[in-house]
Amino acid sequence: MSIQKITPFLWYAEEAEEAAAFYAGIFPESRVVRVTPVPSAGATKVVQFVLFGQSFIAMSHPRSESFNHAISLMVSCGDQAELDHYWSKLVEGGGTYDNCGWLRDRFGVSWQIVPSDLIPMMADPDPVKAARVAEAMMQMTKFDVAKLKAAYAGTNS
Repeated sequence: MSIQKITPFLWYAEEAEEAAAFYAGIFPESRVVRVTPVPSAGATKVVQFVLFGQSFIAMSHPRSESFNHAISLMVSCGDQAELDHYWSKLVEGGGTYDNCGWLRDRFGVSWQIVPSDLIPMMADPDPVKAARVAEAMMQMTKFDVAKLKAAYAGTNS
């Protein structure tokens, strides 16, 4: 595994290896590449893994900070079935739902599971269309692709 110029690095209190295996089981083109114990640091492990072909590194080492929404992993989905699949898999085993397409997995990592056309709809030069999509989005927990498209088109009731 070659190191990218920018590689997401996730610091877990103790479950980096478990989290990497969990994620690799959800996404295609994904795998745990290597788990490296750090002998001089007790139970510390560095885990290299790939999700959708994107390299990640995680570390297990006791810490007091927890994950929060200041950073999240966004998954762009082509349709409602794909969105539903990733949403249900990521909350499996103790994850929680948040508003506007966000969730936290059982390890506390924040994810945004979004339709691939959400950002283009919200960036539409027509401010009325963009506002309708934003308003619809604010009413949702898990995104409903049909309702977002209806809001964009101005056909929702």
